Amino acid sequence: MDRRPVQLALGLALAACALASLATAATPYRSPQQILDAAPASDWRTPDPANLLYMDLPTGRVILELAPQFAPRHVANIQTLAHEAFWNGTSIYRAQDNFVVQFGDADADDAGKAKPLGSAARKLPAEFERPSVGLAFSALPDRDGWAARTGFVDGFATGADPKAGKAWLAHCYGALGAGRNNDEDSSIGAELYVVTGQSPRQLDRNITVVGRVLKGMELLSALPRGPAPMGFYADAAQRTPIISIRRVSEVPEAERTPIQVLRTESKTFAATVEARRNRVDDFYKRPAGHIDLCNIPVPVR
Repeated sequence: MDRRPVQLALGLALAACALASLATAATPYRSPQQILDAAPASDWRTPDPANLLYMDLPTGRVILELAPQFAPRHVANIQTLAHEAFWNGTSIYRAQDNFVVQFGDADADDAGKAKPLGSAARKLPAEFERPSVGLAFSALPDRDGWAARTGFVDGFATGADPKAGKAWLAHCYGALGAGRNNDEDSSIGAELYVVTGQSPRQLDRNITVVGRVLKGMELLSALPRGPAPMGFYADAAQRTPIISIRRVSEVPEAERTPIQVLRTESKTFAATVEARRNRVDDFYKRPAGHIDLCNIPVPVR
């Protein structure tokens, strides 16, 4: 049997690999910031004001983006509560170290003191996950301990189970969730929390995630921690007052904060992710070749 064609093919393949390696080595490394600086305007999107909330605190403004594609019933109720000024004058009453801050009506469990809910719904179904069909899912190449696949949908960190045809929002840093009691359907969006610690992914598909923080995380993550075990402030004076939570669509344009988010389906975003997966600048001596879903910040400007 003449082995020359096989040997020739193998030699050509090895040569091609060598040339590809040389080309890669010759391509200068660009940092995520350098990639962002070169991004075309079309790779950025302006969030829909109908799905944005301004949470104004004495220290500044937190901008929240809601995710109606994942939790439509909760988002609609949150929009109603914001429209009717439910959170105005409430507080951030919990800050648990390496976990979450929680806000809303601190007296909600006391029927005599609880704020009226207005026209908001008093009962909602759990919205822990949704069918994955119809979602524009930008997948990551790396394995994950919590989901068969991970990636991003419209800027939101997402887990997915292709076999079951389900997708859900992940509890990454900055995720906005609806607090509940033991019953799955005991959340209505009046009591909300933001993840401020190491991503508690064990909560995925156990609590309804309704959105995420786009801007102002430093105003939440730096709050004084409440006492163990759960971080609820024992002294009401330690709570952070909430001046207001408003729908951006109802805020006069002159009072709005301009903001854009990088499209997670764009080539620019894919390039920034890869630059983080394999950092080869002067500081990094051993590129990781791996990245975790919750270790990928979605750029905002």
